[in-house]
Amino acid sequence: MTTATLRPMRWWDIEPVMELELRLFPEDAWSRGMYWSELAEAHPGGTRHYTVATAPDGTVLGYAGLMAVGVEGDVQTIAVDTGHQGAGLGAALLTDLVEESVRRGCEEVLLEVRVDNVRAQQLYERFGFRPVGIRRGYYQPADVDALVMRLDHEPAHPTHDPTHESKDPKNG
Repeated sequence: MTTATLRPMRWWDIEPVMELELRLFPEDAWSRGMYWSELAEAHPGGTRHYTVATAPDGTVLGYAGLMAVGVEGDVQTIAVDTGHQGAGLGAALLTDLVEESVRRGCEEVLLEVRVDNVRAQQLYERFGFRPVGIRRGYYQPADVDALVMRLDHEPAHPTHDPTHESKDPKNG
């Protein structure tokens, strides 16, 4: 894997993230305003979790975001600079999002991926995501379909353990 550090995304990361966003997704890039709105919910008790991957010199190499509401999570975005793709950075970012979804009690995580992005689909499949549908014309203006994928987590409910039941003093 590329030597990188994962840390929470902050407002000062928006400009370097936008540089990557515009280069990686020129036709359907998010706006600065969208990132500001997302980060406004990335606080304790908020519904968002955003991470950046940085090189030792602080350069942003990738980023990822999760929305978690109740028991449902949704990968909002995940991206790695082209010069660092294939080195495990996407997997590290996705691991961060999946672990955060578990920490927040999500029972499932959804994502959309371009139908023509086979490399990303293979990454998601390695993590246990499975195709569940198609969203026609999701990526605009290119009019490219999105493959919807889902990862199911086990519900975070305590299991029944009879060794920890309280005993009735009358019945021993």
